[in-house]
Amino acid sequence: MIQVLFVCLGNICRSPITEGIFKDLVREKGLEAIIQCDSAGTAAYHIGSLADKRMRKVALAQGIILTHCARQFSDKDFNDYNYILAMDQSNYEHIRKKGLRGDGSYLPEQQLYLYRMFDPKRGSSVNVPDPYYEEIAAFEEVCEIVKRSGIAFLDFIIKKHNLTI
Repeated sequence: MIQVLFVCLGNICRSPITEGIFKDLVREKGLEAIIQCDSAGTAAYHIGSLADKRMRKVALAQGIILTHCARQFSDKDFNDYNYILAMDQSNYEHIRKKGLRGDGSYLPEQQLYLYRMFDPKRGSSVNVPDPYYEEIAAFEEVCEIVKRSGIAFLDFIIKKHNLTI
């Protein structure tokens, strides 16, 4: 089983939509028995909350119902997930520092990625923008970004693990 975790700050905007879209992409390829995913936040602001209502609305327009309840990223996640994908540089660094081992080494580099590195249209930006304080258009933009990134990331996993579709 390949386990994937998407991580943003509060786990109510970017990571839940990423989880929902990625699950949909995995289902479309018939790989749900091989690839599973979840999402988390580096902060504890919204533990137990559903995704932001604006993000749920944008997801529903894509045919995706977000039912995930926010949770905080934990040390246990390093052992439970093959891939941890941060939505921005700040969360990436938070996770990376959390993964510091007693011997001074970090978690395996192949485990932690910036999600937007997979976006074929990213340009110079490596961050999925946080739409929380923005209008609905920002949520729609995030949805487009994470879908493009999800398609490319799923292709990466399929090739890396020699999965048959």
